[in-house]
Amino acid sequence: MAILSCNNLSKSFGINTIIDNLSLSLQERDRAGLIGVNGAGKSTLFRMLSGEITCDSGEIYIQKDKTIGYLSQNMSLDSSNTILEEMLKVYQPLIDMEKRIRELEVMIASKENIEKPEYHKKLMNEYSRLLDEFSIKNGYGYKSMVRGVLFGLGFSEEDFDKKINILSGGQKTRLALAKQLLIMPDILLLDEPTNHLDLDAVEWLENFLKDYKGCLFIISHDRFFLDVVTNKIFELINHKVEEYEGNYSAYIKERELRKASRLKQYEIQQKEIERQEAIIERFRAYNREKSIKQAESREKALDKIEVIEKPNFDQRAARISFKTRIRSGNNVLKVESLSKSFGNNRLFSNINFEIKRGERVALIGPNGTGKTTLFKIILEKINPDEGKILKGINVNIGYYDQEQSDLDESKTIVDEIWDVYPDMTQTRLRTILGAFLFKGEDVFKSIKLLSGGEKSRVALIKLILSESNLLLLDEPTNHLDIVSKEALEEALLNYDGTVFTISHDRYFLNKVATRILYLDSESGITEYHGNYSYYLEKKNRPTRFLEEPDDYAGMSKTAIKEEKKKQKEQLLKEKHKKELLQKLEDEISSLEEKLSKLNELMCLKEYYSNPEKSQSISHEIKSIKAELEALYEKWEQNI
Repeated sequence: MAILSCNNLSKSFGINTIIDNLSLSLQERDRAGLIGVNGAGKSTLFRMLSGEITCDSGEIYIQKDKTIGYLSQNMSLDSSNTILEEMLKVYQPLIDMEKRIRELEVMIASKENIEKPEYHKKLMNEYSRLLDEFSIKNGYGYKSMVRGVLFGLGFSEEDFDKKINILSGGQKTRLALAKQLLIMPDILLLDEPTNHLDLDAVEWLENFLKDYKGCLFIISHDRFFLDVVTNKIFELINHKVEEYEGNYSAYIKERELRKASRLKQYEIQQKEIERQEAIIERFRAYNREKSIKQAESREKALDKIEVIEKPNFDQRAARISFKTRIRSGNNVLKVESLSKSFGNNRLFSNINFEIKRGERVALIGPNGTGKTTLFKIILEKINPDEGKILKGINVNIGYYDQEQSDLDESKTIVDEIWDVYPDMTQTRLRTILGAFLFKGEDVFKSIKLLSGGEKSRVALIKLILSESNLLLLDEPTNHLDIVSKEALEEALLNYDGTVFTISHDRYFLNKVATRILYLDSESGITEYHGNYSYYLEKKNRPTRFLEEPDDYAGMSKTAIKEEKKKQKEQLLKEKHKKELLQKLEDEISSLEEKLSKLNELMCLKEYYSNPEKSQSISHEIKSIKAELEALYEKWEQNI
């Protein structure tokens, strides 16, 4: 039975239709993701479901006695309480119950009340009932629960006594999420819950939500998160939703199948309509009574056909394509014994690594370990304390700054691009701006008035036009919707240069990265020759893969590939050898057992006293012994 459903919901703001006749339903243990391009109406739908705003038409049904919780992107906690005080408010009924239990203990022990049997019995009954209720409602564990959730979402013990009104916006959002998780409503609506969380906190949240008892409905651009948590995806497209069973990866596969099927159905019907119209025209051309009636009959039949609309797949994504102006040397970047501190804060020390042409390397690690600082040292914007950066021959660096600090907010979009590339023709400029969804009067918008996603697109335009052969990308998928992220990933996969990226987007890392560099202040750089999933396996289960040779760092990409190929071939060879030995041993065992039974038969009177039977068994024994000799010899050659 549906715990939440909505039928024919519609919502407009002025002349802009956001939601139109939208229907969906959620079951009690659903973990559903809601995706769609920026501006599709995802947050509007959540605000209607939570009761924050009303719909223009349609119905919302929530099962009786079920509670709903909503974490919005803009939720804040205006409170003078400390973090811990605010979280404990969730358990105020339990705190009051515990207080009453303590009072009852004193009253029950009172001599005066003991001497009043009836009253004393009443106190004992209340005490027993409250103890049971307190235990059932996790009265003995709620404090641990509060601490566990706060720790999981990145708060430390020292943070617990901080006043909420001095927290940053990101900290308040994390705190609001913590509060909703502690409340545990039957239906939990989460709008971008992984914003402001580092990788450790996101992984903790994923594990927490896996065990969540209620129904989850989640808006998220974090595709890896959706893969781990969800079992259903709703795509908000053209003001309605389409439902897909499975997680995000399952949705991607099914979406492509549906697109192909719909397009095929549309094309088949269009061809049939064209065929029928041509037949009608021929009948009319004959201009005879019979042919005219036939034409009219076919026209009526054609009018009754339910015409399939041409599929609109809402491909509102920037058309991204990177290319290089010149080819770099094979050795692109070498970092030697690099160290950097700010005052007493040591970010990293003695880090070493190399990047070869054509590699797509990701730099990950906890917040505050100096990833962006390392990029700025490579760009010569900051000097290292020790060590050096060696750049290869013909290396031209293009930099994408997650803060978009290189954008001049006093300029318009068109001026921002034209001032950097003054020789570009207006036609060329308009074409690339249009490819990034800036059309018509949009190109004259001021940079300072742009959204985060729009600023990201302007920064990407400048990066593309640089035609650099080494791209330094600092959180390139921030502010991009899923469609734009997919476009960026495809562009990087087809790029003929070298990529060095910082990212918390695990799906992006899984798809794009060929090597992971993990940076922390204690160990420095740890290398993983694979994508993010490989890194996770290696980190959590170190013996899952063969250890890679120490000299990999000094080898070219081609040499590494060749070495891995040899290892794979060796493993395959050993596997086949093991399978062959097992097969030989099974055959030997079977023949030895058969030989043993034949020898036993030879000891029986009915066989050794009968020359015919005896001779037959003797021949069979001889044949088996010869076969065994051959198998023994083959086995010895393969051990």
